[in-house]
Amino acid sequence: MSRLHGKVALITGGNAGIGEAIATLFAQEGAAVTITGRRKDRLERVIGEIGQRGGRALAVAGSVTDETHAREAVAQTVRTFGRLDILVNNAGIGDFGKKIHEMDDATWQRMLDVNVTGVFRMTRAAIPEMLKAGGGAIINISSVASLVGLPMLPAYAASKGALDALTRAIAVDYAAQGIRCNVVNPGLIETPMAESLLSDPARTTEVLRQYLIARPGKPEEVAKLVLYLASDDASWVTGGTFTIDGGMTAH
Repeated sequence: MSRLHGKVALITGGNAGIGEAIATLFAQEGAAVTITGRRKDRLERVIGEIGQRGGRALAVAGSVTDETHAREAVAQTVRTFGRLDILVNNAGIGDFGKKIHEMDDATWQRMLDVNVTGVFRMTRAAIPEMLKAGGGAIINISSVASLVGLPMLPAYAASKGALDALTRAIAVDYAAQGIRCNVVNPGLIETPMAESLLSDPARTTEVLRQYLIARPGKPEEVAKLVLYLASDDASWVTGGTFTIDGGMTAH
């Protein structure tokens, strides 16, 4: 039987990169999926491709910075599919190439609003439905930037460190109600966010010197780890930090 048979999942930022790979894999494993994102055309492309493979998918366009969108994404999911079992907080932004004294307040605040407060909003909207369903799984997508010091990304690192801490707090508060919460911390992955780096061979080579497996990761590889955490195979797993980084943090 498929690992997510009968489950319903909501995936933020599901219109590209890691989020798209998660949505595609979840649908292949039997879940009905709702994806969110700011670009409706990209969302429609992803759900169209899932539908062509026989999967069930719904697109809800909007931003995690909008409280109304967060509530509506959950409500539409439940109206369409009847329940909500899994939330993947994948939507996030980056701002690289500046030290902290070069950064303005607006950039700092926007990073926190999307990468931390957006997760808060979506999770707050989703948990009541998970409680009704008798439990659920929340997986937050963080970064190795929360675990080791990396240059020229202070706001991004701070937001992901906060996300890791929020994950543990959610795990503690809801374990007794059957809701598990874990965080996945990828290294360099071939996504649109990393495109500016990956398009520069010299910079890419320099970065990959830190990786024991000397290549960028693929979104599909991250999706397989998220699938495990969302599935009943991980029924005794909560509050964990799961690094997937080609060995980058091993030394």
